[in-house]
Amino acid sequence: MQRSTSTRIRLAVGVMAVSTLLALTACAPEADPEPTPTPAPETTEPAAYAGPALFVGDELNWFLLSADEIASSLPGATEIGEPTSVLEQISDGGGPQPAPEICSTLFLEQSLWSVGSRNVTWTTTSDADSRFGQMLALQFADEAQAQARMDQLVETAAQCSTFDVNGAATFESVIPVESDGVRALAGTLTLPELEGGWSTFSAYAAVGNVLVQVSQSVEGDARPDAEAVATLLQDRAVEAKAALVEDLTANPPTNEPAPDIDASAPWGEWEIADGGVGPINIGDPIDVALAAGQAAQVVDPEYEGAPWRLVNAEGTASLLIAAADDGSAVASITAGNDRSLEEISQDGAALPAKGGVRVGAPIADAIAAYPGGTTVTVVSSGDDWYDVATRDGRLFRFRADRDVVEPGALIVGITVEDATKRTLDFF
Repeated sequence: MQRSTSTRIRLAVGVMAVSTLLALTACAPEADPEPTPTPAPETTEPAAYAGPALFVGDELNWFLLSADEIASSLPGATEIGEPTSVLEQISDGGGPQPAPEICSTLFLEQSLWSVGSRNVTWTTTSDADSRFGQMLALQFADEAQAQARMDQLVETAAQCSTFDVNGAATFESVIPVESDGVRALAGTLTLPELEGGWSTFSAYAAVGNVLVQVSQSVEGDARPDAEAVATLLQDRAVEAKAALVEDLTANPPTNEPAPDIDASAPWGEWEIADGGVGPINIGDPIDVALAAGQAAQVVDPEYEGAPWRLVNAEGTASLLIAAADDGSAVASITAGNDRSLEEISQDGAALPAKGGVRVGAPIADAIAAYPGGTTVTVVSSGDDWYDVATRDGRLFRFRADRDVVEPGALIVGITVEDATKRTLDFF
């Protein structure tokens, strides 16, 4: 009995010891858990821009050669000007009629079909009466148009090494191997004595919707290295394309939202936008567009290719609707006049506006509201305008009553056009 009691005492003491140990363990401070590392924020690189190579406005400056590059690659180049967005066109078409006919390409002003330009001009040290030099970076409405111009030039080089224009003429040219989708060519055109006997050096490069042209009068044996100049233009175009991809990767192109349209509102409350003018849409069938204009009078075209004229009830304002070449659909709409020297007076308040800019306002207002455009003067016709083209080929033309750069020049017409629908007449 004593032994049993002693055993029970030892068991009780053991239980008490274990309980005390457990209690102490429970009261002990918990160890801090291992810290969990904070994951680094995820960075997602934007996908590289893979769309068409469409350049607009001041992006054309990327193609221009520097004054030092012009002077070193074109013998005799001097008095090199600063890059400008003011373009002078001498004619509105026409020129010599050589054989074969495709050789007319060598005499054409490539800028006649463009919707934007940046250019540099210079003179030469020659004693000849004609001493000129010019570089143009020309924006076309889309890639197809610019590449069609380059196709024509390449084919011209192939067929016109010798041709006839009141005597034997020559075009000695070289075409470097295509590089990163950029084509180039350069050569010297020499005319027979009956056509003056003069020589002109020309070089071209094309990428996306841009055609680059360099021209300089040639005197004697001081001819540029055609291969070197063509390659220089080609390399610069490759650089411009890379710059465009980088820029559009960081800043993807966006579309302008369509304005609200009240078809029953007076013309003066309509907006000139990418899609058209008020309820009159680019691409509409002509009969639909004429009905949507709600004109008091519709004047049919005076001749094939001329626009329809819609006149308001007061006879103080008009809209011009021009069709695409096949005549089926609207290609352009003009609020006001489509010629600088047109004598028809227009009430700007009764006409649609482009972002608050109206017919009758100073052309300087359009330039301030829509910078990055091109100022054009056509010497033969006396027309003057300011062009702004979008990346998808919409062209807004603000036509002026005089040279755009003259103080006090006023807007006489505002046009929106789908310039991608133009047919480029090569001859």
